[in-house]
Amino acid sequence: MLINPKDVVIEILKSNCRVCDELAQALKPHDLSLQQFNVLRILRGQKGIAANLSTVQERMVNRMSNTTRLIDKLIDKNYVSRTICENNRRKIELFITKEGMAILKKIDGVVDKAEAKITASLSLRDKEKLVTLLKQINS
Repeated sequence: MLINPKDVVIEILKSNCRVCDELAQALKPHDLSLQQFNVLRILRGQKGIAANLSTVQERMVNRMSNTTRLIDKLIDKNYVSRTICENNRRKIELFITKEGMAILKKIDGVVDKAEAKITASLSLRDKEKLVTLLKQINS
């Protein structure tokens, strides 16, 4: 069977939509978007070290997101704090708050279950191969 590049891309896009939909549904009861969740995970990964907008933007899964707007919404929810850098008044420093850490702790298991559901039809070997193939596309 000959598969053309268009078919490959269409299947990747369909898979992306399904994954995003499943994760969005898992996060919805917690009043978080997938992009907001991504920002919180990035800030948690900083382990208490300040991040700035460009650091968050570079690490975003979806770099098309309006990072400033996402940060503002997370600040309104008290999940993120923003301070002005003492050494450089033009630089903004971002930190995850205790509340932000608590919501992540609460939903980590929910997201893990959604990810397991999404990949349930794949064997471990299939998952490894898929990750390898997708990394080739993304490099």
